[in-house]
Amino acid sequence: MSRVAASIEDDVLALITEDELVALTAALVAAAGENPGGTEEATIAGLEAFCLGAGLETLTEEAAPARPNLTAVLPGGDRPGLLFLGHSDVVPAGEGWERPPFEPYVRDGRLYGRGSTDMKGGLAAVAVALKALRAAGAQLPGPVTLACTVDEEDLGVGIRAYTRAHAGESFSGCIVAEPTDLATVIGCRGDSYIDVTVHGKSAHSGRPSDGRNAINAAGKIIGLVVEDHERLQETQDALLGAGSWNVGLIGGGSGTSMVAGECRLSLDRRLMPDDDPHRILDGLRARIREAGIDQDGISVSASVTMEMPGFRTPEDHPLVADAVAALADCGFASGISGWTAACDGGFIARDFGVPTIVMGPGGLNDQAHQVNESVSIAELVTAARAYALLCLRRAKAG
Repeated sequence: MSRVAASIEDDVLALITEDELVALTAALVAAAGENPGGTEEATIAGLEAFCLGAGLETLTEEAAPARPNLTAVLPGGDRPGLLFLGHSDVVPAGEGWERPPFEPYVRDGRLYGRGSTDMKGGLAAVAVALKALRAAGAQLPGPVTLACTVDEEDLGVGIRAYTRAHAGESFSGCIVAEPTDLATVIGCRGDSYIDVTVHGKSAHSGRPSDGRNAINAAGKIIGLVVEDHERLQETQDALLGAGSWNVGLIGGGSGTSMVAGECRLSLDRRLMPDDDPHRILDGLRARIREAGIDQDGISVSASVTMEMPGFRTPEDHPLVADAVAALADCGFASGISGWTAACDGGFIARDFGVPTIVMGPGGLNDQAHQVNESVSIAELVTAARAYALLCLRRAKAG
């Protein structure tokens, strides 16, 4: 590394402070944004205000009424630059908190509050890193973009709107700032929801043969789903495991003394990177027909209601190596791993053809979506500094 390069890195890192990271994370936590609920506006407003104050260019675009996506850009040259991706919504706080979940506080080196780990801390780390780069006068061959989308925790309305609005843009790589305990995650399973409705014929339970019981038929479909889930587990990918099924919701019938005329199933189907949920649904329909379930007065309708694609970036890709090196230079030895969870990064990998990783502060399994959620302040600082180094070292790739 040249003396000039080392000097600008030192200048940038010196501008990233714990106090600013804690203040911004706390402000974003206090803005709440529970989803379902569609209440992300306050988080977007707070993040946009910080980005404008940092000298970044910002754009808000409605993904749905009163649900804006935010794009903040640190200008650079005409080469493709990095994209950082995050989301503004949080899961419902629920009960059992030791303090109000949207009144953040610091204790023993951690910042507490709903969304501190998932993922207000990650958003703050990116924004503070970009502010430091701007303040240090870093000359980047390509721009660096922070995209903050709505509705990641539910149906993915925000990321779909973002990919449509920004189709044709080019990036050298994408870093999703979701919580990974600062591990470098190079692949994620995807997710899909499949809704199934079984139509039968209602009748009095005293003469069940006069009807066609939709719940009984739905039970047979559940059997097919369980059987396919078990088949999938026989082949495990070393990084991502296997695809999986889960029956999440079931509802049907009109009363105990009536043959159920309708039954509804909501299925979660986790996806491997090459899986297509529409082809998976076609396969389920074929098995239903082969089993003779949709006969003799029973019909079945089904559709994919949500899709979040998976992705995988080669372990030897330069973006992966640079992420691990940036973290190491910040004093953190990062492992390389995969996620069985899903995230919005799959849309970027699929729709833009961009190498994508997930790397951010906080714990997915022990903190995200948990009561008394918190994030390590030391991890916030390390993440912001690593993000800044990645921008300096990778923005020129394209």
